[in-house]
Amino acid sequence: MKIVRMAQAGGLESGDVLVTVEPNEGGGVTLELESVLKAQFGKSILETVHRAAQIMQVPDAAIRLVDRGALDHVILSRVQTALLRAGDQTTFDWSRGDVQ
Repeated sequence: MKIVRMAQAGGLESGDVLVTVEPNEGGGVTLELESVLKAQFGKSILETVHRAAQIMQVPDAAIRLVDRGALDHVILSRVQTALLRAGDQTTFDWSRGDVQ
């Protein structure tokens, strides 16, 4: 999926994450993480974001996360939603979601 515009999903409430996705043509998937739990869970959070990009078949995107203690499944769903919005997609084959 090609990212064609900036899009967001999520929020800044406790237990949530605000995800911002922007086009990054030819630059691969770049990640920026702001989280008070970065030292403890930063690596796991970034792995979840990479997994979401792989599931959604996104080769190039700049993804920024402001985490407020979101659980893994919340992070995954917020990133997938932001990627769909940024790719101007309204449908997706969710059976691809089992990529590890």
